[in-house]
Amino acid sequence: MRVSRTQAAENRQAVINVASRLFRERGFDGIGLKDLMKGAGLTQGAFYKQFESKDDLAAQASRRAMESATHRWSAATAANPEHPLDAVISFYLSMDHREEKMDGCPVVALGSEAARQGADVKASFEAGIKKYLEMLGSWVGKADGDEAGGKAMAILSTMVGAVLLSRVVNDPGLAQAFLNAATDQVREAVTA
Repeated sequence: MRVSRTQAAENRQAVINVASRLFRERGFDGIGLKDLMKGAGLTQGAFYKQFESKDDLAAQASRRAMESATHRWSAATAANPEHPLDAVISFYLSMDHREEKMDGCPVVALGSEAARQGADVKASFEAGIKKYLEMLGSWVGKADGDEAGGKAMAILSTMVGAVLLSRVVNDPGLAQAFLNAATDQVREAVTA
C-alpha cells in the first residue's frame, strides 16, 4: 500500500520522536531498528525510505531530544519568570528528573555515548548545549559575556554531573545528596 507524502512525513516525525525517547532510555546501541520502528507503529522495511542510516536517525533524534529538553527549560521558566534559574534547578536537580530515563536530559542520558558518535550526532548535542548555555548565561553573571559564559558552563557542568551521578547509584539518599549538593553549588555560583 502506497503512503501519501503527508503520511510519510508524519511517520518520519513519529520515528524521530520515538527514537528520541528510546535512545535516552536504552542508548544508541541498546535498541535495534526493528524495535525502534515497532515503537513508532511501523515496519522495519519503512526505515530506509525515511532515513539514510541509523546514524542519520541518531542525529535527528538527538536534535529532537535536545529541543525537547530546551522546551522543558522554557516551560519551567515561564511558570516562574521572576526566578528562571530557580525554576530550572527545581525540576532539573530533582529525584523526578533523575527517574525520567526516556524524557530526561539527553546530555545526562547519552552524553558519553554521543562523544563516540559521528559529527552529526555531536552537532545536534552541541547546538542543544549552546542553547542551554545561552539560557543560563542570560540568568547569571554580569554584563561581561565571558564571566556569564564561564558561570553558565560551570553551572551546566555541575547540574549534568549531579544528575548523572544520582542515576548511577542505588542508594536514594546518596542520589538526593548529589542533587542537593549541586543545588547548593549552583545557587552559590550565581551569587559569587
